[in-house]
Amino acid sequence: MKEKIMIVDDEPDIVSMLQDYFAMNGYRTITAVNGRQAMECAEKMPDIILLDINLPDMDGMEVCQRIRDFVSCLILFLTARVEDSDKVKGFGVGADDYIVKPFSMEELGARVAAHLRREHRRRKSAKVRLDNQLAIDYTERCLYYDGRPISLAKKEFDIVELLSWHIGQVFGKERIYELIWSFDSDGDASVVAEHIRRIRAKFSNADMPDYIETVWGVGYKWKK
Repeated sequence: MKEKIMIVDDEPDIVSMLQDYFAMNGYRTITAVNGRQAMECAEKMPDIILLDINLPDMDGMEVCQRIRDFVSCLILFLTARVEDSDKVKGFGVGADDYIVKPFSMEELGARVAAHLRREHRRRKSAKVRLDNQLAIDYTERCLYYDGRPISLAKKEFDIVELLSWHIGQVFGKERIYELIWSFDSDGDASVVAEHIRRIRAKFSNADMPDYIETVWGVGYKWKK
């Protein structure tokens, strides 16, 4: 069965255009025109959400933050403009990507398909790797320390997954951004640094060792 796409935008013409395009390409679609409807539609468990930031009742940032409590699917923000500070905030509340308006339907379709393919590949990864007290279930996307689950946001787990699958290999901030967010990352190293900071804070709160080592002037690696 084809993936389900949720489209959220307050402009009916854009909603109709996106719905027709994705339906024509075999996707199932659900739509919303404001934040309240988006909150309700998110309960239908879509595979990916295209979420406009500028909504009439609550902005997309707030919607994303609220639904991240119960959905783990991909969330792509649609926006007319975006600054680096906006990206940091958006990724911090759980966004996976930004699509800047105006966009071509072909580019949007390719971006959506690429994200979904990567999700399928992740689900087929080996289920569990153990490192002393640490257990990582890559299929269920869960991390455990001393048998206790450690809650990570989607992109935080993506970074842990990347580094822990390549123990000892150093990844630059720009390379991490490119691999995790899937587009050119010039000037966005701050996004990776913020996610690393959040991961380390969660490790510390769980009385875990800091498995991520900073290689100054280069990037990060998972400690051997």
